[in-house]
Amino acid sequence: PDHPAMDAQDTFYLSDDVLLRTQCTALQGRVFESTKPPLRVFTVGRTFRNEAVDRTHNHTFHQVDAFMIDEGVSMAHLKGTLGTFARAMFGPEVKVRFRPDFFPFVEPGVDYAISTPKLFNGKWVELGGAGLIHPNILERYGIDSSRYSGFAFGLGVERIPMMRYGIDDLRYFFENDLRFLRRYASAR
Repeated sequence: PDHPAMDAQDTFYLSDDVLLRTQCTALQGRVFESTKPPLRVFTVGRTFRNEAVDRTHNHTFHQVDAFMIDEGVSMAHLKGTLGTFARAMFGPEVKVRFRPDFFPFVEPGVDYAISTPKLFNGKWVELGGAGLIHPNILERYGIDSSRYSGFAFGLGVERIPMMRYGIDDLRYFFENDLRFLRRYASAR
């Protein structure tokens, strides 16, 4: 209930007590309850948001959520993980920027963006949100926050090929145009 995507205006309600998934982070609580650290979890799922559709936003998209919990996990681990990911996806010349942002389950929270001369004329493009998992969240699930810490991040899956291949409109992925889909079917 405290997730920013759970605001009533951002949620598709099918009835008073049934809604479409607005984010994939609900799985994290189940993992916390059933498995103890060290943890490294990566999830992908389809999500639905009641928001205006434009070239960079859609009401339906796929989201990645990942987190790591272990002894001594720090912001340096998070930045290193996201930097390694960005270089693997977009090349060694990519720059990664982190700016303070608010997400209720992490402290500090950041948004992260990339810039590369090959894409979007070097402009910064946001990939997602991230941060260190709040100690209260760890404690809520019986994880000793004096011993363990962790990070979490999320991003929209479709943003990766958009940036990697210079696709300027997210809606293309959902129009079922076989010419478009075949163009990228063998892309690696």
